[in-house]
Amino acid sequence: MAVLTAQHDDFPRWYQDVLTKAKLAENGPARGTMVIRPNGYAIWERMQDELDRRIKAAGARNAYFPLLMPMSFFEREAEHVEGFSPELAVVTHGGGKELTEPLAIRPTSETVIGEYMAKWVDSYRDLPLLLNQWANVVRWETRPRIFLRTTEFLWQEGHTAHAGEDDARAYARRILHDVYQDFMRNVLAVPVIIGGKTVRERFAGAVNTMTCEGIMRDGKALQMGTSHELGQRFSRAFNISYLAADGTRKLCWTTSWGSSTRMLGGLIMCHGDDFGLVLPPAVAPVQAAVVAVKETDGSVTRAAATLTDELAALGVRAQADDDVEQGFGWRATDWDLQGVPIRVEIGPRDLAQNTAVVYRRDTREKTAVAVASVADTVHGLTSRMQEEMLNAATARRDAFITDCTTLDDVRDVARTGFARVPWATVGVSGEERLAVDGLTVRCLQAADGTLPDGDDDAGAIAYVARAY
Repeated sequence: MAVLTAQHDDFPRWYQDVLTKAKLAENGPARGTMVIRPNGYAIWERMQDELDRRIKAAGARNAYFPLLMPMSFFEREAEHVEGFSPELAVVTHGGGKELTEPLAIRPTSETVIGEYMAKWVDSYRDLPLLLNQWANVVRWETRPRIFLRTTEFLWQEGHTAHAGEDDARAYARRILHDVYQDFMRNVLAVPVIIGGKTVRERFAGAVNTMTCEGIMRDGKALQMGTSHELGQRFSRAFNISYLAADGTRKLCWTTSWGSSTRMLGGLIMCHGDDFGLVLPPAVAPVQAAVVAVKETDGSVTRAAATLTDELAALGVRAQADDDVEQGFGWRATDWDLQGVPIRVEIGPRDLAQNTAVVYRRDTREKTAVAVASVADTVHGLTSRMQEEMLNAATARRDAFITDCTTLDDVRDVARTGFARVPWATVGVSGEERLAVDGLTVRCLQAADGTLPDGDDDAGAIAYVARAY
């Protein structure tokens, strides 16, 4: 029977155990790469579906841009190329010959998309131009960890061009709130903290970066999605301009935003326990497993199949497990490892009493339910579990946050949790000193918990922590 390292004994080892024993992913043949197994990819597909729907509701349309781009594209925006230089993978030879110009393997697509935005935008009637792509990217990673930091990973990246600064700013914030925060809270049940990044932590080339920060079960932070205002820097570098209604030509204001398979790592570390993965029903590929405990005359497996069909008719993603030749304990452990939210157990004794056992993965509670009521019970439980898992994660998050008044207090607290402190107490110099100890300002908020107005917001509050 599978055994996991306890979280409190060795959290990184526990995480690796879950990846392996839940058959989510494993290391690829090249250092820093990963193979996402069917169990893991099924969760990613659910994430893609939910995110894509929200992105399209915000008006963006999907497109695809090349994996390879000329190095000269990067060199047009100085801060951008400087920020990504340590992470770039570059192709210098192809077809057995040295290339005339080296090609960068996509670390992000502001440059190549900027090139084509300049071609596609002519007048104000072409704006806003709202694009998104689902793709893989490569960033040379020196300390890889599956899903959290890998040389190659999967993501979506949005890129938009607008006629005015206010429109661009409003759209970047819409993505942060209506797409990322909504998805992470209501699908992943991860209560992210939203805020603005400091100048030190900003995306290379952005004038403002906004972030969704999750708190994992070990008290560390995980950046789960970001939205950037790029101002007119890329428009100036790539001549993304439009003919205004008054006949003058003006530069566009652009944004970019992205989230990746890192969210899958965050999902594991936010909800998982010592028995394995714990999936919120909204993102679970299988929401309910109907398990035939053992069989005598075929009646139990027939009942399990009927319950599975009844659940599917109510919109529950259900799967029958009638492998009665395998011991029930092994199968129950495997369903626990995979994090399936609900397990319906039915055996000869249950059938004789016209009942089944409904098991909740998050609380590990079991309840006897009349067979005729199982489908309705499970259907109602999916939405209730979703809400209760978010509430439980919010309580865990809040327990990790401590208000501080001095930099020394921040340093002590942030070793194992989140320190919340006035930004004025930290400042640029304090941020640099904290970085020496491996601590970063994860984000800034206004005093009322909203996004700060800017770098000089006098009442801003900083969240400081160790991060993945």
